[in-house]
Amino acid sequence: MGNSLMEEDGIKDIKNKKELTTLEEVIEGSFDGILVADGDGNVLMMNHSYVRHTGIQREELLHKNIKDFINPTWMKKSVVILAIEQRQAVSLNHTTKNAKNIMVTGIPLFNEEGLIKMVVVNTRDISEIYELREELLKAKEMEKYYLSQINGKNSEKINSKGEEIVVANSKMQEIYALARKVAVFDTTVLITGESGVGKELVARYLHEKNTLRNKKPFIEVNCGAIPENLLESELFGYEEGAFTGANKGGKAGLFEAASGGTIFLDEMGEMSLNLQVKLLRALEDRTIMRVGATEPISVDTRVLAATNANLLDKIEVGTFREDLYYRLNVINIEIPPLRERIDEIAPLALKFINEFNKKYGQDKKLTYEIIKEFEVYPWKGNIRQLKNVIENMIVLSNGDYLQIRDIPWLAETYEKALINSQKEESMAEILARVEKHVLEEAKERYGSTRKMADALNMDQSTVVRKQKKYGI
Repeated sequence: MGNSLMEEDGIKDIKNKKELTTLEEVIEGSFDGILVADGDGNVLMMNHSYVRHTGIQREELLHKNIKDFINPTWMKKSVVILAIEQRQAVSLNHTTKNAKNIMVTGIPLFNEEGLIKMVVVNTRDISEIYELREELLKAKEMEKYYLSQINGKNSEKINSKGEEIVVANSKMQEIYALARKVAVFDTTVLITGESGVGKELVARYLHEKNTLRNKKPFIEVNCGAIPENLLESELFGYEEGAFTGANKGGKAGLFEAASGGTIFLDEMGEMSLNLQVKLLRALEDRTIMRVGATEPISVDTRVLAATNANLLDKIEVGTFREDLYYRLNVINIEIPPLRERIDEIAPLALKFINEFNKKYGQDKKLTYEIIKEFEVYPWKGNIRQLKNVIENMIVLSNGDYLQIRDIPWLAETYEKALINSQKEESMAEILARVEKHVLEEAKERYGSTRKMADALNMDQSTVVRKQKKYGI
């Protein structure tokens, strides 16, 4: 009987030890920080999360009195001491020595005599809550922007089908005002600007606003994409037997196909001198000559032209006719690059995301960070590049909200950061890497810290400090 009781007590001891071990594991595994002190403020134990939150190592604090750590810099008050003094639960916000914002709660536990036997402290990192609050404020700002776009303040209809173009920038508003004015005249217009700025949109706008021609064809020809030996027959057509393989009965060219409407000659700078002569004749006489023909054909076609080349430089080196240049350049519309139309980047991005959401059956949304990154990027490919980037992000991103890591030119940076994070790189180091990249992009684009601060929505002093931090 005695042996049986001893065995039972032994089993209970083993069970108690196991339960104690399990409790210690639970406390150590808690995401919240936990510290336990006795009724005098001596630290009895703490878990790893408490160390992570406060930056105080176990060996610094364990078996020490918490009063010894009160200081005017990072521990002005202690919830342990306050809980002992007030004999009740106490909570306060605390900025730790490692600059974290934490919520600290101290709860006193009493013995049977009503004396405090220990104080249990819980800490919770609320830095993320502060960051989420900032994100929420930015999201609210983005929401206001979305609403302004829905109201259609930055768009204009390009045709009767309801297709819209973005016209938010003051320079672009002047350009489209000029286009509206000259659209009703049949004068030739030369549209210039970098590749991808939207020259074709302006040409189509000119056609659509001409009520005498907009019911007739609008035909676009990329003069740089068609081989020189084919371009003449494409533009002016050919007679039967004009060359080997010519269709029986011949074929009308694009000038004839566009009769009554508009022909848009893009990449004009790539046209050969031989064709330039024939185009000049078409502009002067409103007649074209099919390849292999002996008689001219009258055409009623308005000509719009565009180029991303400097035609004056080509005239200088003899690759473009001066008389044709002046015949084309009756009205010149020069479209600025996207990097000079920053206020149009967000509405354009919104327009494209709506288009591709509809095309691919998605419902993805822009975020504030995406727009700010877009606004400091140089966009060497202009609107065409922006459109391609949005399509790439819609197709490849995983979440409903597009993130910085979804931007193609930052995806590699984030992937490397992820690899480094698996090598125990901290989140702070990952974010610093991306922050440095954004600042470098902004400096390359804007130059001055004042302009960088305006673009990034930061204080100038913060920009200066961070440039110094990253050695930019």
